Amino acid sequence: MFGTTLVLALRSIARHKLRSFLTTLGIIIGVAAVVTMVTLGKATTAAVQKSIASLGTNILQVRPGQGFGRGGGGPRPPDFKREDVIAIREQIAGVKAVAAQAQSTATAIYEGANWSTTINGTTGDYFQVQPWPLAEGRYFTGPEEAAGKAVCILGNTVKTNLYPKGEAVGTRMRIGNISCDVIGVLSTRGQAGFGGDQDDVVIMPLKAVQRRFTGSTDVRLMLVGVDDAYQTSAVQSSIEDLLRERRKITGTKTDDFNIFDTKQISDTLTSSTTLLTGIVTAVAAISLIVGGIGIMNIMLVSVTERTREIGIRLAIGAVAREVLLQFLVEAIALSCLGGLIGLVVAQLAVLGLVGVMKVDWMFEPQINIVAFVISAVIGVVFGYFPARRAAALNPIDALRHE
Repeated sequence: MFGTTLVLALRSIARHKLRSFLTTLGIIIGVAAVVTMVTLGKATTAAVQKSIASLGTNILQVRPGQGFGRGGGGPRPPDFKREDVIAIREQIAGVKAVAAQAQSTATAIYEGANWSTTINGTTGDYFQVQPWPLAEGRYFTGPEEAAGKAVCILGNTVKTNLYPKGEAVGTRMRIGNISCDVIGVLSTRGQAGFGGDQDDVVIMPLKAVQRRFTGSTDVRLMLVGVDDAYQTSAVQSSIEDLLRERRKITGTKTDDFNIFDTKQISDTLTSSTTLLTGIVTAVAAISLIVGGIGIMNIMLVSVTERTREIGIRLAIGAVAREVLLQFLVEAIALSCLGGLIGLVVAQLAVLGLVGVMKVDWMFEPQINIVAFVISAVIGVVFGYFPARRAAALNPIDALRHE
């Protein structure tokens, strides 16, 4: 009986193709919007986590100031000293390495090509705290670091712009007013979680940058690598106490430095992205309700148009539940058809948008299945009332209907 009922329902839908399509349009839009938003939200979250992970795990970033910038209108907080780096390395339990950094900007020049980039002066600990494989060449050695020798390792963006065809390693280039031997090229990392290009950098020994670019021995940033056996929160607290003591911050005075845990940054950005995805998805889900109302309205019209047909079926022996089942199956078929089309539209939309958003394409079977099931449920909920109304018709009154 169910097979016959399904065939009759599909025939009824096929008789009014345009009307059936317009009826399912709300379901199509709702399913497509929900699946697209959830999929893109998860892809964005994964991209954020991947980007933060590229900065390294179990890393604490120590900077002067109360945030990423100076903050407020007061004087610039003092930078760190070399002694601060040594103190953290030697006095804090759980610290496996501390990479001091000094940064500047300069124009890199090679055979007429030039590129403005960031110069990052650091120590060998940098590649221990924040592993960054080389695409070619080598890292600078301990003696080169100690002597402040002008050797440099290029990020892929710099290499691409200055050496579009030739080999970079072994050449001599100019950075600002100094000559520098290129000893290595870093592997590609891509965009950072905050929108910057991580590959647009030249890495040099810390002393070389301090002598030739910043003109001081101050340290602007410290990357602290935490041993996996220790909690980063405990190490962070110990570093805060040590730096308050060294920078003579007493009592309730506010710290003039800040410490960021890369894991906390990742968790914060992930939770924010998830919340925004949930809000947008909830708004998009309203389209499913609107689509359900559209199905109910059209099914009520269908009941009115087919009143005589219903009367004839009831007069020749059909029972009320068979009529109810026919119209209910018709409503569910419309809703499921809209759901299937919506899933196809969603995947096409995701494929188009991932390129614009520069995130990886992801297929989430769970949300696709849930969206389709919800579309079927909407067919049951909003199709029941018209089906019940059709089943409750009096055969005699239905046969008299014009």
